[in-house]
Amino acid sequence: MFTQNIQELYKFRGLLWVWSMREIRVRYKQSLLGGIWAILQPFSSMLIFTFIFGFIVKMPTDGIPYPIFFYSALLPWTFFSSSISFAVPSLVSNLNLVTKIYFPREILPIGAVVAAFIDFIIASLLYIVLLIIYQVPLKLTLLWLPVLIAMQILLTFGISFLGAALIVSYRDIRFIIPLGLQLWMYLTPVVYPFSMVPERFRLLYMLNPMAGIIDSYRGILLGRMPQWEYLAVELVIIVFLFAFGYLFFKRKEASFADII
Repeated sequence: MFTQNIQELYKFRGLLWVWSMREIRVRYKQSLLGGIWAILQPFSSMLIFTFIFGFIVKMPTDGIPYPIFFYSALLPWTFFSSSISFAVPSLVSNLNLVTKIYFPREILPIGAVVAAFIDFIIASLLYIVLLIIYQVPLKLTLLWLPVLIAMQILLTFGISFLGAALIVSYRDIRFIIPLGLQLWMYLTPVVYPFSMVPERFRLLYMLNPMAGIIDSYRGILLGRMPQWEYLAVELVIIVFLFAFGYLFFKRKEASFADII
Protein backbone atom coordinates (compact mmCIF):
# COMPACT_ATOMS: atom_id res chain seq x y z
CA MET A 1 0.00 0.00 0.00
CA PHE A 2 2.78 2.42 0.93
CA THR A 3 4.63 1.66 -2.32
CA GLN A 4 1.45 2.20 -4.36
CA ASN A 5 0.90 5.59 -2.72
CA ILE A 6 4.44 6.67 -3.52
CA GLN A 7 4.08 5.51 -7.11
CA GLU A 8 0.84 7.46 -7.49
CA LEU A 9 2.47 10.54 -6.01
CA TYR A 10 5.31 10.13 -8.52
CA LYS A 11 2.80 10.15 -11.38
CA PHE A 12 1.59 13.54 -10.16
CA ARG A 13 5.12 14.94 -9.72
CA GLY A 14 4.38 17.65 -12.29
CA LEU A 15 1.42 18.87 -10.25
CA LEU A 16 3.55 18.73 -7.11
CA TRP A 17 6.15 20.96 -8.72
CA VAL A 18 3.56 23.44 -10.02
CA TRP A 19 1.81 23.58 -6.64
CA SER A 20 5.08 24.10 -4.77
CA MET A 21 6.02 26.98 -7.06
CA ARG A 22 2.53 28.41 -6.62
CA GLU A 23 2.96 28.29 -2.83
CA ILE A 24 6.18 30.27 -3.13
CA ARG A 25 4.63 32.90 -5.40
CA VAL A 26 1.53 33.32 -3.23
CA ARG A 27 3.61 33.71 -0.10
CA TYR A 28 5.38 36.78 -1.46
CA LYS A 29 2.72 38.08 -3.86
CA GLN A 30 2.37 41.86 -3.64
CA SER A 31 5.13 41.87 -1.03
CA LEU A 32 7.50 44.82 -1.05
CA LEU A 33 10.52 42.88 0.22
CA GLY A 34 9.71 39.50 -1.31
CA GLY A 35 12.11 36.70 -0.37
CA ILE A 36 13.96 39.01 2.04
CA TRP A 37 11.22 38.20 4.57
CA ALA A 38 12.67 34.68 4.72
CA ILE A 39 15.82 36.23 6.19
CA LEU A 40 14.18 38.91 8.34
CA GLN A 41 12.20 36.49 10.52
CA PRO A 42 15.12 34.44 11.92
CA PHE A 43 17.44 37.46 11.78
CA SER A 44 15.15 39.65 13.91
CA SER A 45 14.69 36.81 16.41
CA MET A 46 18.47 36.39 16.52
CA LEU A 47 18.94 40.08 17.35
CA ILE A 48 16.37 39.91 20.16
CA PHE A 49 17.78 36.69 21.64
CA THR A 50 21.35 37.99 21.35
CA PHE A 51 20.43 41.14 23.27
CA ILE A 52 18.34 39.41 25.97
CA PHE A 53 20.20 36.15 26.48
CA GLY A 54 23.62 37.35 25.36
CA PHE A 55 24.01 40.72 27.05
CA ILE A 56 21.42 40.64 29.84
CA VAL A 57 21.06 37.01 30.95
CA LYS A 58 24.58 35.98 29.81
CA MET A 59 23.44 32.56 28.61
CA PRO A 60 26.40 30.17 28.12
CA THR A 61 26.94 29.22 24.47
CA ASP A 62 29.74 26.62 24.72
CA GLY A 63 32.19 29.10 23.22
CA ILE A 64 30.12 29.96 20.14
CA PRO A 65 29.58 33.69 19.34
CA TYR A 66 26.06 34.65 20.37
CA PRO A 67 24.72 35.56 16.90
CA ILE A 68 25.93 32.27 15.41
CA PHE A 69 24.75 30.31 18.45
CA PHE A 70 21.18 31.59 18.13
CA TYR A 71 20.98 31.76 14.34
CA SER A 72 22.23 28.18 13.93
CA ALA A 73 19.18 27.04 15.90
CA LEU A 74 16.65 29.63 14.75
CA LEU A 75 17.33 28.85 11.10
CA PRO A 76 16.20 25.18 11.20
CA TRP A 77 13.56 25.93 13.83
CA THR A 78 12.00 28.64 11.64
CA PHE A 79 11.94 26.16 8.76
CA PHE A 80 10.22 23.60 11.00
CA SER A 81 7.64 25.94 12.53
CA SER A 82 6.85 27.64 9.21
CA SER A 83 6.35 24.27 7.52
CA ILE A 84 3.93 23.07 10.20
CA SER A 85 2.04 26.38 10.27
CA PHE A 86 1.35 26.32 6.53
CA ALA A 87 1.18 22.56 5.86
CA VAL A 88 -1.31 21.51 8.55
CA PRO A 89 -4.15 23.84 7.40
CA SER A 90 -3.32 23.34 3.69
CA LEU A 91 -6.36 21.11 3.04
CA VAL A 92 -8.97 23.33 4.67
CA SER A 93 -7.36 26.39 3.07
CA ASN A 94 -7.94 24.93 -0.40
CA LEU A 95 -11.51 23.66 -0.16
CA ASN A 96 -12.29 24.04 -3.86
CA LEU A 97 -9.41 21.84 -4.93
CA VAL A 98 -10.11 19.13 -2.38
CA THR A 99 -13.82 18.89 -3.16
CA LYS A 100 -13.73 19.17 -6.97
CA ILE A 101 -10.52 17.71 -8.38
CA TYR A 102 -8.84 14.35 -7.81
CA PHE A 103 -5.14 14.26 -7.01
CA PRO A 104 -3.06 12.81 -4.15
CA ARG A 105 -4.04 15.14 -1.31
CA GLU A 106 -0.60 14.96 0.26
CA ILE A 107 0.58 17.27 -2.51
CA LEU A 108 -0.91 20.22 -0.59
CA PRO A 109 1.09 19.81 2.67
CA ILE A 110 4.19 18.73 0.75
CA GLY A 111 4.01 21.91 -1.33
CA ALA A 112 3.88 24.01 1.83
CA VAL A 113 6.97 22.27 3.20
CA VAL A 114 8.83 22.74 -0.10
CA ALA A 115 8.05 26.47 -0.03
CA ALA A 116 9.34 26.70 3.56
CA PHE A 117 12.49 24.83 2.50
CA ILE A 118 13.16 27.47 -0.18
CA ASP A 119 12.89 30.09 2.57
CA PHE A 120 15.34 28.01 4.60
CA ILE A 121 17.85 28.04 1.75
CA ILE A 122 17.50 31.81 1.28
CA ALA A 123 17.92 32.46 5.01
CA SER A 124 21.04 30.24 5.01
CA LEU A 125 22.84 32.89 2.96
CA LEU A 126 22.93 35.15 6.01
CA TYR A 127 24.32 32.26 8.04
CA ILE A 128 27.24 32.00 5.62
CA VAL A 129 27.84 35.73 6.06
CA LEU A 130 27.90 35.31 9.85
CA LEU A 131 30.46 32.50 9.57
CA ILE A 132 32.69 34.78 7.50
CA ILE A 133 32.29 37.76 9.85
CA TYR A 134 33.14 35.72 12.96
CA GLN A 135 35.84 33.76 11.10
CA VAL A 136 34.43 30.38 11.98
CA PRO A 137 36.35 27.77 9.97
CA LEU A 138 34.37 25.12 8.13
CA LYS A 139 34.71 21.62 9.54
CA LEU A 140 34.43 18.24 7.85
CA THR A 141 31.57 17.49 10.22
CA LEU A 142 29.46 19.82 8.05
CA LEU A 143 29.16 16.83 5.72
CA TRP A 144 26.51 15.61 8.17
CA LEU A 145 24.31 18.58 7.29
CA PRO A 146 22.32 16.73 4.57
CA VAL A 147 21.59 13.94 7.06
CA LEU A 148 20.18 16.37 9.62
CA ILE A 149 18.13 18.17 6.99
CA ALA A 150 16.73 14.85 5.75
CA MET A 151 15.76 13.83 9.29
CA GLN A 152 14.08 17.18 9.90
CA ILE A 153 12.14 17.04 6.62
CA LEU A 154 10.99 13.50 7.35
CA LEU A 155 9.80 14.59 10.82
CA THR A 156 8.09 17.65 9.35
CA PHE A 157 6.24 15.55 6.77
CA GLY A 158 5.04 13.11 9.43
CA ILE A 159 3.65 15.82 11.68
CA SER A 160 2.20 17.76 8.73
CA PHE A 161 0.36 14.72 7.36
CA LEU A 162 -1.04 13.85 10.77
CA GLY A 163 -2.08 17.42 11.53
CA ALA A 164 -3.55 18.00 8.06
CA ALA A 165 -5.72 14.89 8.38
CA LEU A 166 -6.90 15.82 11.88
CA ILE A 167 -7.68 19.47 11.18
CA VAL A 168 -10.27 18.43 8.58
CA SER A 169 -12.42 17.06 11.42
CA TYR A 170 -11.15 19.17 14.30
CA ARG A 171 -10.71 22.82 13.28
CA ASP A 172 -9.53 23.68 16.82
CA ILE A 173 -6.11 22.45 15.75
CA ARG A 174 -5.48 25.73 13.94
CA PHE A 175 -5.49 27.42 17.38
CA ILE A 176 -3.34 24.70 18.95
CA ILE A 177 -0.56 24.96 16.36
CA PRO A 178 0.99 28.31 17.44
CA LEU A 179 0.73 27.41 21.13
CA GLY A 180 2.16 23.95 20.56
CA LEU A 181 5.07 25.28 18.50
CA GLN A 182 5.87 27.91 21.13
CA LEU A 183 5.98 25.32 23.92
CA TRP A 184 7.93 22.93 21.70
CA MET A 185 10.60 25.58 21.07
CA TYR A 186 11.27 25.95 24.79
CA LEU A 187 11.59 22.16 25.06
CA THR A 188 14.27 22.33 22.36
CA PRO A 189 17.79 23.80 22.81
CA VAL A 190 17.14 26.88 20.69
CA VAL A 191 17.87 29.65 23.22
CA TYR A 192 20.05 27.54 25.54
CA PRO A 193 22.75 24.90 24.96
CA PHE A 194 22.07 21.19 25.38
CA SER A 195 24.85 21.11 27.99
CA MET A 196 22.52 22.91 30.40
CA VAL A 197 20.15 19.91 30.51
CA PRO A 198 20.94 17.79 33.61
CA GLU A 199 22.58 14.48 32.74
CA ARG A 200 19.85 12.38 34.36
CA PHE A 201 17.17 13.98 32.15
CA ARG A 202 18.99 13.92 28.82
CA LEU A 203 17.66 10.63 27.47
CA LEU A 204 14.11 11.68 28.30
CA TYR A 205 14.79 15.13 26.87
CA MET A 206 16.02 13.61 23.62
CA LEU A 207 12.69 11.88 23.08
CA ASN A 208 11.90 15.26 21.56
CA PRO A 209 13.25 14.59 18.04
CA MET A 210 13.93 18.27 17.33
CA ALA A 211 16.22 18.48 20.36
CA GLY A 212 18.90 16.24 18.89
CA ILE A 213 18.55 17.78 15.45
CA ILE A 214 19.03 21.34 16.73
CA ASP A 215 21.91 20.33 18.99
CA SER A 216 23.57 18.52 16.08
CA TYR A 217 23.24 21.57 13.81
CA ARG A 218 25.27 23.51 16.37
CA GLY A 219 27.68 20.69 17.09
CA ILE A 220 28.85 20.08 13.53
CA LEU A 221 29.85 23.78 13.39
CA LEU A 222 32.43 23.17 16.09
CA GLY A 223 33.70 19.98 14.51
CA ARG A 224 31.78 17.83 16.98
CA MET A 225 30.19 14.67 15.64
CA PRO A 226 26.46 14.21 16.31
CA GLN A 227 25.70 12.22 19.45
CA TRP A 228 24.65 8.96 17.82
CA GLU A 229 23.19 7.43 20.97
CA TYR A 230 20.58 10.18 20.95
CA LEU A 231 20.17 10.60 17.19
CA ALA A 232 19.58 6.87 16.79
CA VAL A 233 16.66 7.02 19.23
CA GLU A 234 15.30 10.09 17.51
CA LEU A 235 15.63 8.51 14.07
CA VAL A 236 13.42 5.63 15.20
CA ILE A 237 10.85 8.13 16.53
CA ILE A 238 11.01 10.17 13.31
CA VAL A 239 10.53 7.15 11.04
CA PHE A 240 7.60 6.01 13.18
CA LEU A 241 5.97 9.47 13.12
CA PHE A 242 6.42 9.73 9.37
CA ALA A 243 5.01 6.27 8.66
CA PHE A 244 2.12 6.71 11.10
CA GLY A 245 1.31 10.24 9.90
CA TYR A 246 1.39 9.31 6.21
CA LEU A 247 -0.64 6.11 6.58
CA PHE A 248 -3.18 7.91 8.78
CA PHE A 249 -3.43 10.67 6.18
CA LYS A 250 -4.00 8.20 3.33
CA ARG A 251 -6.57 6.25 5.35
CA LYS A 252 -8.61 9.41 5.98
CA GLU A 253 -8.06 10.82 2.48
CA ALA A 254 -11.24 9.37 0.96
CA SER A 255 -13.42 11.21 3.48
CA PHE A 256 -11.76 14.64 3.21
CA ALA A 257 -14.10 15.98 0.54
CA ASP A 258 -17.22 14.88 2.44
CA ILE A 259 -16.11 16.27 5.80
CA ILE A 260 -14.77 19.58 4.48
